[in-house]
Amino acid sequence: MARKAPRPEPGIVRDLKPLRTDCPHCGQLTWADYSNRRTVATLEGLTRLNLTVRRCHNPACAAHLRPIRPEAEGKIALPHHEFGLDVLALAGALRYREHKSVPEIHAALTGRGLALSQRTVTNLLDRYDELLAVALADDARLARLLAGQGKVVLAIDGMQPTVGHEVLWVVRDCLSGEILLARSLLSARQRELAALLGEVKARLDGLGVAVAGAVSDGQHSVRKAVASALPGVPHQLCQFHFLREAAKPIYEADRNAKKLLKKEVRGVRKIERAAEGRDDAVAEVIVGYCSAVRSALTDDGRPPLEASGLKLRERLGAVSASLGRLAAEQKGGCPPSCKG
Repeated sequence: MARKAPRPEPGIVRDLKPLRTDCPHCGQLTWADYSNRRTVATLEGLTRLNLTVRRCHNPACAAHLRPIRPEAEGKIALPHHEFGLDVLALAGALRYREHKSVPEIHAALTGRGLALSQRTVTNLLDRYDELLAVALADDARLARLLAGQGKVVLAIDGMQPTVGHEVLWVVRDCLSGEILLARSLLSARQRELAALLGEVKARLDGLGVAVAGAVSDGQHSVRKAVASALPGVPHQLCQFHFLREAAKPIYEADRNAKKLLKKEVRGVRKIERAAEGRDDAVAEVIVGYCSAVRSALTDDGRPPLEASGLKLRERLGAVSASLGRLAAEQKGGCPPSCKG
């Protein structure tokens, strides 16, 4: 049965830009020509992707006016897909590891807040099978695709829907966006990952395409696998993960500050209970302010770019300022904002 309810508005917004501003083919500066928007359903929630697309304007370049999309886009979802890779991996794990039926998988996904139909679950399982079948099988097509590049930059991503499930490993080329290999592994040990990368490198060597670099989240087993299977190839930490690691001290300080702020308003529920059952104007105002405080407590930011503690302090400060103005008006005085 098709989904009848409209899809809700995205609650997560991510701005993605290409990591490099120069053309990988001729080295000249590329232009940020236009922006695209995608809405992707992930296990974290409905996500709006604001994508900056760059293009090379050198007429002599082999990639003249070819769109260069953000590298991080491929980690979130496949091209032209509305569901993230984490949803795809979970659907495949439920099907082949736990032998769930389509209705059972549909119930599990909707239980996580995803809006989809049973027919969509079937499509997800088809995409999962197709993705696992990708193993550089069509050498002729890849040779035509990568001939103009002469090199690839490998992005290595592992997607594990929940603890205990198999990890769906995807190796793709950042320059072309092409998925080179996808395979589901029971573990993420160095030996298995090195074999995976070795398989990709052997095929690329047969096509005469060099591996110019690798990008990953910096997991220790991935680092060792890259060093083993791709000796001498530069390995760069993903900029988002680098930023997240660098912001850890700030995040911890912000988290502790948020705990202290929560202690200051811990009695808001008692005040709200005291106003329940009353229908006078004062009770309505009390319930409204209590709802605003509880909403502020549950509205977490997304580290590292959004500090939830600072966000809570700002919202509680706004509630406190509003209470101050209300108290001044009740006393017949002038609110602080109109003084002077």
